[in-house]
Amino acid sequence: MKKIIALVVLAAGITAAVAWRMRGPVLTLATAQVTKGEFVDIVEIRGDVRPFKSVIVTAPMMAGQLQILNVVANGSSVKAGDVVVEFDGAMLQRTIQEKGSELRQATEELRQQRAQAGIGTEADRTALLHARYDVDRAKLATVDEGLVSKVDSQKAKLDLSDADHRLREAEVKDGANRAAAEKGFGAQANRIEKIRGDLDRAQKALDALKVKAPADGVVSVNYNYQTSTSSAMEFRAGDKAYPGMQILELPDLSSVNLTARLDESDRGVLKVGQTATIRLDAIPDRDYEATVTDVSLLARVDYSNWPPVKQFDLKLTFKDADGRLRPGMSAAARIAVGHLPDMLLVPAEAVFLVDGRALVYRLSADARKTEPLVVEVVKRNKAQAAIRGPVKVGDKVTLTRPDAGEKEKK
Repeated sequence: MKKIIALVVLAAGITAAVAWRMRGPVLTLATAQVTKGEFVDIVEIRGDVRPFKSVIVTAPMMAGQLQILNVVANGSSVKAGDVVVEFDGAMLQRTIQEKGSELRQATEELRQQRAQAGIGTEADRTALLHARYDVDRAKLATVDEGLVSKVDSQKAKLDLSDADHRLREAEVKDGANRAAAEKGFGAQANRIEKIRGDLDRAQKALDALKVKAPADGVVSVNYNYQTSTSSAMEFRAGDKAYPGMQILELPDLSSVNLTARLDESDRGVLKVGQTATIRLDAIPDRDYEATVTDVSLLARVDYSNWPPVKQFDLKLTFKDADGRLRPGMSAAARIAVGHLPDMLLVPAEAVFLVDGRALVYRLSADARKTEPLVVEVVKRNKAQAAIRGPVKVGDKVTLTRPDAGEKEKK
């Protein structure tokens, strides 16, 4: 009897082992559970941080050829009135010295002219007094012909006429010398005024070589595209600059936005007021909230690619900007463009296109086999897919095709 029981147990064990072997091994595929909830349609874009307002600091306009002596470091915080760029002023200093010497010489020449004119004026005044004295004396010598001879009377009249003539000559000479002196003074004064103007402009140009910040801000040094190197670098000491060249910016970081370019496929689903989440490459420890504030109506043609593509400008305004934001930072934005409630949700990589049909592979309860199921993809983004089909919440679907290995072998 005992032998019969042992044989039955052995036979049952063998049968169980064979059945277990026939069921196959446990599959080790990456899976995800089917969930139910709201599907949020997301558009993902990349862009750069830009301020709403920015003060441009340029090279001075009146200085001619310029060379940078010093420029503040990129990212430095400055106050209004701080020197942010300083240019070489050796040529202007030499010009100021030359103009100063020229001004002193011209002033001395004017002083000498005035002194010489004063001497001439005194001589003319003396000659004029003598001429008037001679006229008065000649008048006294002129008497009635009854008292003196006719010859003496005529002689006295001739003397008076000569004295009058000399007086007029002295008066004309005095007026002419005065006018010539004043004209000479005026020409020299104009020359001095011109030299002073040149000196004043040179001094202002020298003062302008120390460029000061017009407002508080954080320095963003521009790139110098005049350098001979293969890639542009920020302006630095020793670089040449021309008048009016934009050296750096002082952006107002109290309000910043993210600027990006949209493809035509995304333009139709975006509109002002939609919310977005921004993750900056340089600040990976937090997400920023933003709002779509502008979507361009007209497209721009991007000729950097071939064939050229049309793109639209997009601006998102930060709601919670902080002091770590800097102009030019790259970022990725996720914009919510639509919501579908009560949808079956699976990861986007769990849906496969096979022979023109969307499939998911459901894992069996014992994890030994998969079942391909045809589903309808209602909406899909890079992370999730909203589906309809013969699956339910809690089912496990594979994230890779179970027959991928066999296809590779074939």
